Amino acid sequence: MSYTIHKVITDEYTIPYMRFGTGEKTLVILPGLSVQSVIPSAPAIEKQYEIFGSDYTVYLFDRREDMPEGYSVYNMAEDTANAIKTLGLSDICLFGVSQGGMLAMIIAAEHSETVSKLALGSSAAFVTKESSAVLNEWIDYAQSGNAEKLYLSFGEKLYSKEFFERHKDAFIKIAETVTKEDLKRFLKLAKGNAGFDFRDRIGSIHCPVFAIGDTGDNVLGADSTPAIAELLKDNPALETYMYSGFGHAVYDTAPDYTKRLFAFFSKE
Repeated sequence: MSYTIHKVITDEYTIPYMRFGTGEKTLVILPGLSVQSVIPSAPAIEKQYEIFGSDYTVYLFDRREDMPEGYSVYNMAEDTANAIKTLGLSDICLFGVSQGGMLAMIIAAEHSETVSKLALGSSAAFVTKESSAVLNEWIDYAQSGNAEKLYLSFGEKLYSKEFFERHKDAFIKIAETVTKEDLKRFLKLAKGNAGFDFRDRIGSIHCPVFAIGDTGDNVLGADSTPAIAELLKDNPALETYMYSGFGHAVYDTAPDYTKRLFAFFSKE
């Protein structure tokens, strides 16, 4: 175990993060929307991205603590960008998944001097009516305090049918650990996606980009990654890859996913 847990503390906010690896390069990971903080999963995260450990120092940022009402993905991105700069990180390889990908594309466009390469996993440049319907279902479960239905819907939407059925009992058990504070946090994060549309600014991203998704994405839609690629078609350093059969959370379940990320970020 080499990971350590820290916090960026400013006058305005506190953002928890984990760090591992010993390399000279820097990889920053921005996770997606979650019911509970991902920081307690640090051992599993380090194992998942162990391929980066020798060449990179890896940072994974959670969302800020004590989020205000009306905290949008744009606010999340700005706070995260400032946290990255507070730590003195620059020339970073930035990887964001799902909602974290939304933050990542905002940071790459608005703070281009900080980002050298960008990977967007199962993300979207704008929120559609279909993806809003999924979010609204989750919001309804959270507002009613039904953590079990929320986690079951999460599992069903994020993963393949086979994966979900195999781990259904685990989702139910994890739901038992959800607190009222977890649900309040989740509601602020989920509502932060409302109205997100970065189509008019995504063209400001000029660094190399890797857009990677799955044709069976039941959260943001099968067309979300191709739509990003179309919006960035004038970027000469754009790469895309589509999986099939893993679902939205392909970043957690495809066995060669991190190898593809490593190959992209390590390319000279």
